[in-house]
Amino acid sequence: MLGAAGRHVACALSGGLDSAVAALLLRQRGYQVSGVFMKNWDVADEKGICAADKDCEDAYRVCQILDIPFHQVSYVKEYWNEVFSYLLNEYELGRTPNPDILCNKYIKFNYFLRYSLDNLGVDAIATGHYARTSLEDDEVFQQKYIQKPQGLFRNRFEVRNNIKLLRGVDPIKDQTFFLSQISQEALRRTIFPLGELTKDFVRKIAAEHHLHHVLQRKESMGICFIGERNFEKFLLEYLEPRPGNFVSIEDNKVMGTHKGWFLYTFGQRARIAGLRDAWFVVDKNAATGDVFVAPSTDHPALYRDVLRTNRVHWIAEEPPAELVRDKMMECSFRFQHQMALVPCTLTLNQDGTVWVTLAKPIRALTPGQFAVFYKGEECLGSGKILRLGPTLYTLQQSKDRGKTARASPADDVRVEPAT
Repeated sequence: MLGAAGRHVACALSGGLDSAVAALLLRQRGYQVSGVFMKNWDVADEKGICAADKDCEDAYRVCQILDIPFHQVSYVKEYWNEVFSYLLNEYELGRTPNPDILCNKYIKFNYFLRYSLDNLGVDAIATGHYARTSLEDDEVFQQKYIQKPQGLFRNRFEVRNNIKLLRGVDPIKDQTFFLSQISQEALRRTIFPLGELTKDFVRKIAAEHHLHHVLQRKESMGICFIGERNFEKFLLEYLEPRPGNFVSIEDNKVMGTHKGWFLYTFGQRARIAGLRDAWFVVDKNAATGDVFVAPSTDHPALYRDVLRTNRVHWIAEEPPAELVRDKMMECSFRFQHQMALVPCTLTLNQDGTVWVTLAKPIRALTPGQFAVFYKGEECLGSGKILRLGPTLYTLQQSKDRGKTARASPADDVRVEPAT
């Protein structure tokens, strides 16, 4: 059996703190480490600066400090075709996508994985994500390729040791949300060196090992590989403006105009010209271009407790045995990275989609975002939100009128094909 020195790991380097420390820790464990920088976006920002160039320089400097080989690969075309085009299409359908989840699925844990295995001849890959798996590092090097089943349900007589995705020890930095669509094949070949660490400890490690240039970088909070910029202006570079009206959800009064309903997502403040009071987006009507708004951030038109996803991507079991057996399963849910987990009940449909009934209504459930499911420390997987149940406002109106709830603009969220 190979010792640590005979094991080759490709570590994805972004130029930032977390990936730099991940590479450092792998080096300290005695592995042969190669640093790989992925260039997935090459368009300059509003100031004419391409952030990828600075990121690449910082990643190269990390490799120099750690004395490991540096490699650069370009996935600009792949990112455009499989992530960015998807993002634009989702906005045109009236949904609010999460490209970071798909960037991990299609770029890092697909193209980068294949490049590292096939071109660099590595035994495993690593990233700076705050996450863990059910495999010990030594077990990662013993994994063999397993073909994914083609059907909706796996063969119940097939014996497999599926790998679980587990939450990072740091509850604030846990990034399993962004990894909820990656495949078993990728998980089997991946090491997460930061999974057992807190962010503060990672900073301490960087300072002790002269990685000062990454410590000084501001943590990125923008869209994966696109960065922070005026998003409305950015989006209008790619989508045609579609002017429409802001309409009050309470009395259908026109409150103002906008440049395109795809520029707004549920729960955000709508900046309406001439109005000093804050109004918040509660729904959108693709047919008319209307954006429905309510006069408070906690308006009942923002709260729902039922949603439906497309076919769920289950990480370890496809689907979980309990859900197949009982057609229902209790677990926890979130649709934003750092939101508190909410208890829920899943109901399995024949096409692999699920209805999600939440233990309590939550604010601004949003079509296009991913519903990510957890049981304890395990991230089970995720599905894209396609349909929403009625809002508390709609239910209260119906109750007040003594009528059965009927479709209203606030619930005109259409189901797209389960893709």
